[in-house]
Amino acid sequence: MRLLFFGTGLIALVSLFGCDKSGPPKVDSGKAPTTSQEKVAAGPAAPEAKESPQPDAKLTEALAKLSPEDRALAEKQKVCPVSGEPLGAMGTPKKVEVKGQAVFICCEGCEEKLKANPDEYLAKLNK
Repeated sequence: MRLLFFGTGLIALVSLFGCDKSGPPKVDSGKAPTTSQEKVAAGPAAPEAKESPQPDAKLTEALAKLSPEDRALAEKQKVCPVSGEPLGAMGTPKKVEVKGQAVFICCEGCEEKLKANPDEYLAKLNK
């Protein structure tokens, strides 16, 4: 009976704490390991992330495809009134004339909404 109780207790402990034979669990302190022992304990380093272009660079590149006059207007407007996305985030912004005002939208998909409710979106721009 004792053996059965001991075996059940052991199984409960193993299921509670796991059965990791690699040693104590690793704790991420948030800082890079400094000693060789810490580096070994930390395991293999994660591959370096490739640097992607900054979002600002992407926006600038997309806006650069506009004429200087349109680029100045789009930079002043900053965001698509329909989607709220930064102009240039989805490529070169599209210029649409609405109620005598030039409005830039992020993509062709926003044009129908803009033309259906021009007052709503012009109010967002004129705040």
